Amino acid sequence: MGIPGESWCRINATIEVLSDPNELARTAAQLIVDRGRDALSKSDAFTVAVSGGSTPKLLYELLANQFNTQIDWKQTHFFWTDERHISPEHKDSNYRMVAEAMLSRVPVPPTNVHRMLAELPDAADVANDYEVQLKSFFKLSSDALPRFDLILLGLGEDGHTASIFPCSEVTSVDRRLVISPWVPKLNSYRITLTLPVLNNAKRVIFLVSGEAKANILKEVLQGEASRFPAQSIEPTNGKLIWLTDRAAANKLNKAVTRHRTPRRTATEG
Repeated sequence: MGIPGESWCRINATIEVLSDPNELARTAAQLIVDRGRDALSKSDAFTVAVSGGSTPKLLYELLANQFNTQIDWKQTHFFWTDERHISPEHKDSNYRMVAEAMLSRVPVPPTNVHRMLAELPDAADVANDYEVQLKSFFKLSSDALPRFDLILLGLGEDGHTASIFPCSEVTSVDRRLVISPWVPKLNSYRITLTLPVLNNAKRVIFLVSGEAKANILKEVLQGEASRFPAQSIEPTNGKLIWLTDRAAANKLNKAVTRHRTPRRTATEG
């Protein structure tokens, strides 16, 4: 069983159990501050891909308040891991949530906010446009992948992450940066970064909280391999960190680990 404040490693990942969602958010905020300082010591931009959800919302609010002065907002660029096919004003928009919780309350230049144009009528056009945005910002050649300094992810109760759901065609996509899958269980399109992009990040942090996530967290971290999309997050030349609270981690057995075979190589930069 996970013990609050305890961390341990399994193959290719570090798992840290915090006492509650607030402590989880504070730990994540400090990791972001540290990662930003490190990135900006080597480059003129700190690139972050953010996710929606209630657990990340606590983090964004904390960054806008207690950690506001510890982040170089003018040099930090925000992207999205995924989005619903809705307008940015819609109550369920991931962009709107992040904007209200953090971006509207900090001195980040509008040009540093790279949202998905999810209001476009065709979801495929949204994905294509965002792929063009990524290629332009990261100055990519035709077959190259963007390399984010940090990606924040959540875990759904069905094992999905970003908008990569079980049995989705996204799990087999390897030549696109962004795709717009139809999600039958939601009866809607989603727009999401693909696994090659997520796995090319320098650091990926999962944020998982609540008793409702205990079963799926155990299955993803300590169950049979290759059953859930979240198990496909395996940074090829980066670091994977799972931050979870006590309620979500209460079924984990730290003695159980599982070997994960790296998918491809990348160059740290």
